[in-house]
Amino acid sequence: MTGETDLKTLLGSMTPELLAGTYVFATLAPGVAQPRGLDPVMVFREREGATLIVAEEAANAAGLTASFSCRMVTLNIYSSLEAVGFLAAITTRLAAAGIGVNPVSAFYHDHLFVPADRAEEALELLIGLAAENQI
Repeated sequence: MTGETDLKTLLGSMTPELLAGTYVFATLAPGVAQPRGLDPVMVFREREGATLIVAEEAANAAGLTASFSCRMVTLNIYSSLEAVGFLAAITTRLAAAGIGVNPVSAFYHDHLFVPADRAEEALELLIGLAAENQI
């Protein structure tokens, strides 16, 4: 089973979904264990430490220092990890509106973390981008 690679199909068929909840980015120094019971959406390890994307309430409860209060938009189309230009088109559209984005590509879908106070606007822009590219 492989994901979609055609850019026009990806853009025109995506159905962006704004998920409930607010997330933050937190970091743990190398060798520091993840707090027990914490269930991050993503963990990425770098030399400087681990980055966690976690529900804001959970980060606060665990006493984590965090930044970038954001909402998650899932692009509901099975995109190939080898697709070219999909995230570039999306981030360009959001950048034109002055909306920063932290994208995460997972096996089945791409996910966008956008500022919490601009999430609805980002969703509308993405719905518009999809409508413009429908075949």
